[in-house]
Amino acid sequence: MPTDVEAEITGNVWKIEKQPGESVEEEDVIMILESMKMEIPVEAPCAGTLLEIKVAEGENVEEGHVLAVIE
Repeated sequence: MPTDVEAEITGNVWKIEKQPGESVEEEDVIMILESMKMEIPVEAPCAGTLLEIKVAEGENVEEGHVLAVIE
């Protein structure tokens, strides 16, 4: 069953570290958000394959926004 990776804070997508199709382990950094001049890593909540990245670098996101999907 696919798992959504959600933003835990409102911010800007600063850098995407992984691409769709890549395998990820739990706690691997998928992307980095920038908020209040701090870099916040977004970690995989589980191991699996990164199916989809739903945001682009530079995009603003709100808390709870789905950033990626892992299966």
